[in-house]
Amino acid sequence: MMRAPAIGLFAMGLAAAGLPLYIHLPRYAGVDLGLSLATVGAILLGLRVLDFVQDPVLGWMVDRYPNRKRSFVALAVTGLALGFLCLFSVAPPFDPILWLVLVLALVFTSFSLASILFYGQTRALSEGDAPQEMISVAKWREGGSLLGIILAASLPIWLGYVGFGIALMGLIFFAGLFSRPLWTTSVQVEEKLNFKALIASGGGNLLLLTCVNTLPVAITSTLFVFFVEDRLMLPDAAGPFLIVFFVAAALSIPVWTKAAAHIGPRLTLVAAMSLAIASFGWAATLTGGEATAFAIICIGSGFALGADMLILPALFSSVLARAGLQAGQAFGFWSFANKMTLALAAGLVLPILDRQGFQSATENSAEALASLTLLYALIPCGLKILAILITLTLPKKTFQP
Repeated sequence: MMRAPAIGLFAMGLAAAGLPLYIHLPRYAGVDLGLSLATVGAILLGLRVLDFVQDPVLGWMVDRYPNRKRSFVALAVTGLALGFLCLFSVAPPFDPILWLVLVLALVFTSFSLASILFYGQTRALSEGDAPQEMISVAKWREGGSLLGIILAASLPIWLGYVGFGIALMGLIFFAGLFSRPLWTTSVQVEEKLNFKALIASGGGNLLLLTCVNTLPVAITSTLFVFFVEDRLMLPDAAGPFLIVFFVAAALSIPVWTKAAAHIGPRLTLVAAMSLAIASFGWAATLTGGEATAFAIICIGSGFALGADMLILPALFSSVLARAGLQAGQAFGFWSFANKMTLALAAGLVLPILDRQGFQSATENSAEALASLTLLYALIPCGLKILAILITLTLPKKTFQP
């Protein structure tokens, strides 16, 4: 696939602006900006109101003007790059809460536009409409995404937050320039997106599954640093554990690609979800200082994440292609669903911890630490079980070539 390096690099830059933001932002906003966990959670959740309106509109815009994709990409890349520079490398020139809201609105809007364009281009970059063809594109896209997540998760350790913002700006600009060939390929579709057609195609079921299945990862990502530093009492290990987690996810991509080809996407997803449950369940039993056990948990849960990232968006692209539906607005809903789970996790679990009296980098009560363990490990287990049940009950056509 001649475009594979460009796919991987753009995914790398885009992913750096996604999940790592939720990993680093609570600590950065609390320590550097002096905001409470409840305030950060409320901001992240409140901005989803903006996404609820804008993501479908951005998707409609991409479908309405398919010949302007390069211009849209340039706009999204510029917004992301400048947004991250302002977020981490520029001291707030006025009220930090208002500054954070404005900068995050720029980052989230730009991220939405870039994601919709990129995932909506899956069909144009593949050699067919079957799930396996979509997975062939997804392995490069999600492999690049995981490399971007690894990089963004570890950069603050080496560069600090100011250097992190500058480095992200450079990475995103370079990825945007290198990916220009991706936006010359397009496909013609006849039917505009509507909810009835989306539900009939199986896309609605996949949106539901994605929300339920992504929420556990969103919760554990939000609480990861707190669990490592305050529950396991390993203050210098969060960065290395994050790298182990995402490296395991990246290494899993070829394995899950082969598994999907041999046993099918449905059983592959169930196997990955089961591995995640085992990992989260083990984490609930850990006490302070158990670094080796948690490293193994990071490998298992990271490996499971690779399947989610690879298969679910590929299935969504496939059902849209078979139904002849425009992808832009559909991936607007997909983008909103994924960001909503991340924000919902932060908006729910951070205020709960705050009410329990939890404070990072201080001595916490047994009740506060028990709440942290419950939220980090046990609640995700229940959500993953629900995701398995949904996967097993989805119509067969959702997974058919």
